[in-house]
Formats: sequence, structure tokens, C-alpha cells
Amino acid sequence: MRRVTLFVNGSPRNGKVVAVYGTLSDLLSVASNKLGIKATSVYNGKGGLIDDIALIRDDDVLFVCEGEPFIDPQTDGRPHEELTGAHTDWLTLNVGGRYFTTTRSTLVNKEPDSMLAHMFKDKDAWGNKQDHRGAFLIDRSPEYFEPILNYLRHGQLIVNDGINLLGVLEEARFFGIDSLIEHLEIAIKNSQPAEDHSPISRKEFVRFLLATPTKSELRCQGLNFSGADLSRLDLRYINFKMANLSRCNLAHANLCCANLERADLSGSVLDCANLQGVKMLCSNAEGASLKGCNFEDPSGLKANLEGANLKGVDMEGSQMTGINLRVATLKNAKLKNCNLRGATLAGTDLENCDLSGCDLQEANLRGSNVKGAIFEEMLTPLHMSQSVR
Repeated sequence: MRRVTLFVNGSPRNGKVVAVYGTLSDLLSVASNKLGIKATSVYNGKGGLIDDIALIRDDDVLFVCEGEPFIDPQTDGRPHEELTGAHTDWLTLNVGGRYFTTTRSTLVNKEPDSMLAHMFKDKDAWGNKQDHRGAFLIDRSPEYFEPILNYLRHGQLIVNDGINLLGVLEEARFFGIDSLIEHLEIAIKNSQPAEDHSPISRKEFVRFLLATPTKSELRCQGLNFSGADLSRLDLRYINFKMANLSRCNLAHANLCCANLERADLSGSVLDCANLQGVKMLCSNAEGASLKGCNFEDPSGLKANLEGANLKGVDMEGSQMTGINLRVATLKNAKLKNCNLRGATLAGTDLENCDLSGCDLQEANLRGSNVKGAIFEEMLTPLHMSQSVR
């Protein structure tokens, strides 16, 4: 009876001593069982293929393989997996014209289910195209690929300045680097600037005005101007719908035909402002000062303040011919010496409102609440038909 020592092809470790009997097929069957592989051929220590069991001598050292060529175990003391080149042989990638050199294990081990792992897990598995230098061609952006390759090398997301994280995220999704996608989404979220709700200053707004052609409508819808000094500015035709203009200084500003619908003007100063044809439907101007304002447009365009909240507003001496204040709230407001000729005050809350010295000729006061209102020194008599509730 002869005995031999069997090793996996290319490996000098974990050998198994077995008895040789029967045929070469019997020996391959024993080798498969002992070494845990599917043995198909046997080589001697010099790489010679043994095709007959009679060629085997007692105490021979044999190397069993699964069909691959013979690998000399004396070449390197590395494990079999490395010697076969299955995982750590060096590769060069040509990504969008830029070359990257790395190992197969880098592309495979970190994300075994990724596209890169499937491309390079086995040699020629995908039939990857190579250029004249033997580099594998990948038609992707090199600047976005570099952070992905470094992540596969050391597991950390490092992106140089000037690299768009969104581009790296799209590459990570393309290559299926799932663990990196989550890191990138968090990094992108953290890199976004915090929402800036700070008010727009006069300097910033003047810059906007100067950059806008005179014939173009400037849209300031919903913007925050709280506390800004906008006095004496030309603000004609600007859309301030739903804007925050609370506590603003708009004295002597030209707001002709401006849209202030549902805007917040509470506590603002609009003294002597030009408000011809202004739209202030449902706006909130509670506690604002509008002394000496001009709402009267010679062309006949009427200012519309329907449904506006004007509680406690001071509009003394304002020109408001034909103004629409229907169902507006003017409780405790000061309207002394105002010109309200032909004004629509139907359904308006005028409780405790000071209307002394006003001109209410042809004004519509039907359904208005005039409880506690002051009508002293009226310029024209107030007819009962005007105030029927």
C-alpha cells in the first residue's frame, strides 16, 4: 500500500495523507472528500500532470486542482485564493479617460452585491472591454467615481472640495453601493444651508429694484420685510401679496397699484404714502399709521381694501374718494378730516371710529356698524338712507 500527501493546487498548507488504491478516479474521489473540493486532476510537485495511478510513488506530494492550471506553491507563501488571482490581483480601470489602479478584492469584498463586484468577481465574467493598455473601460465620470473607489478601500466617505455630492450619489446608485448611498444622503442633507427666514433689508431690496427693468413686474409674494425701512421708494405695481410688512417704514413710498392682498402691515408706518389703486383685500394693517395718504386716483381707479383689518389704524387727513372698505374692520380707527366721498362702507365695522370732520357725501354706509362712532363737524349732512342697517 502506498500513501501520499495531498494539497490543494498552489497551497503548501492543510495537506491530507491518504492511501492510494484502485484507479486514478478513486484517488480523485478521496481527494474531493478530504480537501472539500471537486477534484478533476492531480499534479506532482514539479507541475507534471499525473494521468495514471501507476506513476505515483510512496510518500509523493501531490497537488489536486479543479480544472485550473498548476500553480507552484513555492512562488509565494500566500493563501490559495490570492495565488489564483481570484481576489487580489491588480487591475487598472479607465473611467472616463482617467486611470485608477486597484485590487480585485477592493472592488469585490466591501459590497459583494454591487455592480462592480459582479463585473470583477471572476475574470472575464462580464467580458469587460479593455483599452490598448489593458485597462478596463468604464464610461462614467472619474471625479464622481474616485470617492466611491476610496470608500471601497477604507470604508470612509471623503469628498474633496468642489465635488458635487449629488453626482457622487448618482454614481453610488448606478454601481449599487448601497451602504454608501445612505452616507451620501445624510451628507447632502447636512450640507444644505438652513432655511433663512431673516427679513430682507432696505439695502438688499434696493439692489433688487435696481436690477429689475421698469416694465417688469417685481414679485415679492410671501417675502419677509418685517421692520425694513422702505420709505420714499418707488414700489409701484409690485406684488406684495401675503408678504410680511409688519412694522415697516413705508412713509412717503409710492405704492400705486401695488398688490398688498392678505399682506401683514400691522404696526407699519405709511404716512403720506401714495396708495392710488392699491389692492389691500383682507390685508392686516391693525395699529398701522396711514396719516395723510392718497388713495384717490384721478383716472378713476379705486383702491380696494375690502375685508381688511384696520383696527386702531390712524388715517387722519387721507384722501379716500371712492375707496372700497366693504366689510372691513375699522374699530377704534381715527379717520378725522378724511375725504370719503362715494366710499363703499357697506357692512363695515365703524364701532368707536372717529369720523369727525369727514366728507361722507354719497358714501354707502348700509349695514355698517356705527355704534359709538363720532360724526362731529361733518362737512356734509349724513342722510338716513346712507346708514340703514
